[in-house]
Amino acid sequence: MKETKVSSIGERALISRLSEIFNAPDGEERRQEEVLIGAGSDDCAVLDLKGEDYLVVTTDMLHMTTDFPEGMTPWQMGWMSAAVNLSDIAAMGAEPTGLLMAIGMPSDTEIAFVEELAKGIQACAAFCGTSVIGGDLDTHAELTITGTALGRVKKSQLLLRKGAKPGDLVCVTGYAGSAGAALKAVQSKKPVSENVLKALFEPVPRTREAKQLAESGAVTSMMDTSDGLAMSLYDLSRQSKTGFKIRENALPILPEVRKFASGPEELLEFALYTGGDFELIFTIDPERLKKVQNICNLTIIGECTEYETGIMLESPECRLTAIKQLGYQQLKAETAD
Repeated sequence: MKETKVSSIGERALISRLSEIFNAPDGEERRQEEVLIGAGSDDCAVLDLKGEDYLVVTTDMLHMTTDFPEGMTPWQMGWMSAAVNLSDIAAMGAEPTGLLMAIGMPSDTEIAFVEELAKGIQACAAFCGTSVIGGDLDTHAELTITGTALGRVKKSQLLLRKGAKPGDLVCVTGYAGSAGAALKAVQSKKPVSENVLKALFEPVPRTREAKQLAESGAVTSMMDTSDGLAMSLYDLSRQSKTGFKIRENALPILPEVRKFASGPEELLEFALYTGGDFELIFTIDPERLKKVQNICNLTIIGECTEYETGIMLESPECRLTAIKQLGYQQLKAETAD
C-alpha cells in the first residue's frame, strides 16, 4: 500500500486532520472545561482560567531556508520571529503577557549573530508591551526559531474567526500586498522603496489596535492576514459560515506597490494572494461603525454575504469573479501537471 505524503494534501488539510486527533473526546472532562478553543480552529488556543480573563496561547516556527528572505539582518530575523506570534495574540483582541523563544542553530554560528537576533526579538516584544520570559537553545542543522506567545483578554472582548454575519462590513488595517511586492523585488533583484521592504522585513503586529477594536464592542470576527488576504477570507468564511463580497477598488495598496507592479493582474496578485502582511482583517456591525473609525488606519473593503454566495471580488465595472483559495502555506499541496 502506497503511503500518502503530506505534500499531497497541503497545510490546511493536514492541520484539519491533526486537529481531529488532538480534539478527540477521550473522556478528558477537565480539559474540556478549561479549553474553550482548542487546536486548529483559530489563531490561538483559548483557556478559561476561571477569572475575568481568558488566557490565549499560540506558537509558530520559522526556518532560515524557508522563512527569512535574502537580505534580512539578524535583528530583523529576530523581530519577525517574535512578530509572527504576537500578531496571532493581537488577532484575538488580547494583550500580550509573555514570549517564550526556542532557538536551534548550527554550532558554528557567530555569537554576534545570536546577540543581534535576540535584540530583534526583544525589540518586537517591547514594542508590543511584553517581554521574553524564557525559552531554549539547541544545535540544529539550520537556524530554526520557535516562539510561543501568551496573552490575556477580558471574556467579553475575546474575538474569534467565528461571529461574522451577513450585512457586516469587512475591514482591514494598513495596506495589502506590501510584503508580497517586497518579496518579489528581493527575488527578482528589482529596486523597491525602503517603505515596502520594511513591510516584509519588519512586520508590525497590530496589538495596540486590536485591543482597542476588541474594547469597542463593534467587531464581530477577526484574524490576521499573515497568510494573505484571500486565505484569511476563506478561514473567516469557514468559521463564520458567511460569504464575502470584496470591492477591488477599495483594497488599500501603497502607491509604491502600484508603481512596482507590472500591471493590474500582478497588483491584484500582491493584494489578495501573497502573505507576510501582519495586518488585521475584521468584520463589524455597520450600526457601530463610528465606534471604530478613529481607532486606527482601517479601510472598509466589502461586506459579508450569505454563505452560499461564496467569496467574490467586485471589479470597478461591477463584475463579480470568485476569489481563489490561494495564499502562503508552509506545506503546499502538490498539483497535477
